[in-house]
Amino acid sequence: MNDYNETIDSTFLRHEPCEQCGSSDAKAVYDDGHTYCFSCKSHNNGDETGTSDEDSRLSESTNGSEHEEGTFIKGAITNLPKRGLTIETCHRWNYQTGQYGGRPCHIANFMDGKGKVIAQKLRLPNKNFLVMGDISSAGLYGSHLWNSGKKLVITEGELDALSVSQINEHRWPVVSLPNGVSSAKRVIATNLEYLNRFEEIIFMFDNDEVGQKAADECSGVLPVGKAKIAVLPLKDANEMLVSKRAAEVVQAIFNAKVYRPDGILDGRELWEEVTREIVSDGHPYPWEGLNSLTHGVRRGEIATFCAGSGAGKSQICKEIALDLVLREKSVGYIALEENVRRTSLGMMGMYLNKPLHLNPDSATTEEKRKAFDHTVGSGKFYLYDHFGSMDTTNLLNRIRFMVTGCGCEYIFLDHLSIVVSGLEGGDERRMIDNTMTKLRSLVAELKFALILVSHLKRPEGRAHEEGGNTSISQLRGSAGIAQLSDIVMGLERDQQDEDNGNTMRVRVLKNRWSGQTGVACELHYSHETGRLRTEVWTEDAVEEDL
Repeated sequence: MNDYNETIDSTFLRHEPCEQCGSSDAKAVYDDGHTYCFSCKSHNNGDETGTSDEDSRLSESTNGSEHEEGTFIKGAITNLPKRGLTIETCHRWNYQTGQYGGRPCHIANFMDGKGKVIAQKLRLPNKNFLVMGDISSAGLYGSHLWNSGKKLVITEGELDALSVSQINEHRWPVVSLPNGVSSAKRVIATNLEYLNRFEEIIFMFDNDEVGQKAADECSGVLPVGKAKIAVLPLKDANEMLVSKRAAEVVQAIFNAKVYRPDGILDGRELWEEVTREIVSDGHPYPWEGLNSLTHGVRRGEIATFCAGSGAGKSQICKEIALDLVLREKSVGYIALEENVRRTSLGMMGMYLNKPLHLNPDSATTEEKRKAFDHTVGSGKFYLYDHFGSMDTTNLLNRIRFMVTGCGCEYIFLDHLSIVVSGLEGGDERRMIDNTMTKLRSLVAELKFALILVSHLKRPEGRAHEEGGNTSISQLRGSAGIAQLSDIVMGLERDQQDEDNGNTMRVRVLKNRWSGQTGVACELHYSHETGRLRTEVWTEDAVEEDL
């Protein structure tokens, strides 16, 4: 009895005597008027027309696998009050109710162009479904009702199709998928000839992740511009009908958006984007000359510093990192050629204007503590404790955690070549290309700034260590470094020059932001302070600037 009480659209009310078999209480009565006798299996659909012996035999003979080809369930057409569907709608669609194996069911009849039933889809209690006949050859449910037109709405299920049809007074074409969204893309591809008879195809699938994903996939099968996607505020069209929000279904049809693959935009939609006030999320470099060409370092970009050995690449990175931390920016620092102690002492020493890594006794414990609290221990500085080459996947995972888990806005990677130097079984150029592509994607996804260090190849003429000019073509290992970086800056220093050996020239080699290139500034390194500045720098000056 419990199986039958779980009816599709009705609620059990009471037991009564059965006129057919004489049972005193085997007949169940439901709130939509239909009855069912658990003794003799007879039922009444609510119009006082009982089931014939032939119908009963048919119901029993089509239980499960015993169904014979060409034989279908015979049901009755009634209204479905719990679904908000009228008898007129059910009659137009030949949507019936009946029995299967002693249980109530809905019967969706799939028909050919001549009105002949060629397949049935039975909706049983608890949303169980059973297909009878060859539904794969039947096409879209309801396609026999519409031959062509301007708009065709496609829903996930039969009840949704009936709901949309009823809402539009059966004037506008609507069909549904035969087996839900699991095979939606294949069904759409199979029925392209039929779908091309309509000017627009509007997918009105369930408003959930699965339904919307299927709508995107199905839209991609159709010619460009033909598919639209309608989004409902509730789960599906039938729920909208039952909730008496039919007008919003019509509105959703007319407001349906033309499908475009992710990333494809119509320029007409960009007015607000181009007229909104631009709020820069960039940060200036510590040196004005470099800012005049680059306009600072921005999140979502890769800024690459390149130079020969010993030119000062790591020093310039620490200077930028210190400036960011002092201005309350969160920094992730990955130095693959030095340990975390060396990096930490370098940061603290720059804060004190004393090279602590060379002379730890040049500052008192109190001074060191203050420097530590303002730099490494500020809660704005994160390091990766590693030395040497590492797997690219591990590197990307560490960077992702620094950004998403620690809140880092700026990531320093010193340097790229060593990432792949210890890997075996592949050429350096290909591995650097692969790493740069993944770094570029990660930067775009997470919107952080990546300050990258890369080595240069030895030039044919004057060596970089002797002050030779840098060139973007000299980037070591891969053209992908230059192609995927937003800004590339070369560092030039003649380390053997007695007078100017501590002077570094910064040359902008590529500048996607403004296009300006050339020498940006000259920086002077002081052995006394361990600093790299174009002018005298003090802690008070920074605090005043803040």
